[in-house]
Order: sequence, then structure tokens, then C-alpha cells
Amino acid sequence: MNTSICKNIIEFNKNLTYPGKLPEGFRVLNPYFDNPETIKVMTSFYEKYYNDLNPRKFIIGINPSRHGAGVTGIPFTDTKRLETVCDIKMESAKTHEVSSVFLYDMIHEFGGPEKFYSEFFINSPFPLAIVRQTKDGKQIYANYYDDPELYKMTEEFMIDCLKRFAEFGLDNSEAFVLGKKNATFIKKLNKKANLFKKLTILEHPRYIQQYKSKEKAIYIDKYIISLSGHKL
Repeated sequence: MNTSICKNIIEFNKNLTYPGKLPEGFRVLNPYFDNPETIKVMTSFYEKYYNDLNPRKFIIGINPSRHGAGVTGIPFTDTKRLETVCDIKMESAKTHEVSSVFLYDMIHEFGGPEKFYSEFFINSPFPLAIVRQTKDGKQIYANYYDDPELYKMTEEFMIDCLKRFAEFGLDNSEAFVLGKKNATFIKKLNKKANLFKKLTILEHPRYIQQYKSKEKAIYIDKYIISLSGHKL
């Protein structure tokens, strides 16, 4: 890798489009096209934390959420954490994302964003937001695996994205998958793409924050132990 990882990430995001088809009722939202400030804050974030050649291990989410990467362009980062923790203010939007709360509490315990992001890169196999229209006409955010046809139509695109991420200079010895259901599909993608030697599964931040909040400290410890390479 001859260029810093931040340049590769920023270039990837600026040119990110989904060229394939989707099942009826589904569509893709691209935060980088929908809001000019998203490109600005995303660029500031990666220039701040990824302007080097150091390899990172990959933390694999599902796809961008409505109040996190769907607005900021930065996985698991809402505007509140972006400003208060990363010191990057977004003027055009104000969001609070449940998953972001857990992740940044864990990052704090890990040693802060500089240390954490110097060791890890977070993204998703489908790095754009997916929405589905309900029978009553509402738009709800969807996961890439919610519909078998959706997964089938997006599979090759997701494999291509994972390969592109690996080219950024990731350490392929181990990747961390967030969410047990997500892991089922990541295993399939990894088997086809043959990118990561080991997949370690962690509970998804949203699940922890919503259903296991009383045990949050235990899950933060589990994350840190796993990410640090220690056996549980």
C-alpha cells in the first residue's frame, strides 16, 4: 500500500454507488450524495484518525443506520459522538444513535478514539443505507439479510466491497463481526471471498444497549478482551 489508508477510504466513499438491482419495495440511500456536509465530516474524521500506513483489523457491521453512518458517513458514529468525542461538528444534522452510545463507551474504556482507530477499521459489507417501503407507505431501514432476495441481489456487491476494504491494508488474520445473525452471512461471504482467516463474533451494540443495558459493563469488557487478542 503506497498511500495512507485515509486517502483510500475517502476515495472509496466519494465514489460509492450501488449499481445492482433490488427487490421491489427496497431502495438504497447514499448519505454522501444526499448531504454535501457528510463528505466534509467524513473526510475530517478519516484524515484525523487514519492518516498513516498502519494495518488495522476489521470490525464488520451490517449496513448504515438511520442516525449513525446514514447521516455522518462514519460507521456507528452519530453527530453527538462525532462532536463530543471526535471534536468534529456537523451543522446540518443532529442525531442520537443507540449503537453509537455503546461503541463510544467501549472506545473510551479501550483508551480513546486515537488508540482505538489506530488499530481498527469499521465498516459493513453493504456500506450504504437500505430502506424498505411498508404496506402503509412508510419507509423503514432494513438490513441486507432481512430478505433472501435482497441478499441474493447484493451478494456480489458486498464481496466486492469486502475485497476493496482488504486492499486498504487491513490485517486479515482476524476480523470481528457484530451481531450473531450478521455473522451467519459474513461467514458465507468470507468463504467465497477468502479474506479473513478467523472471524470472531461479538454481540451487536444495538442489542446490548437495548436489551442488556444492565450488563453493559460486562459486554464492554468482553469487547476489549476480544479486540485486544486475549482469550475469554
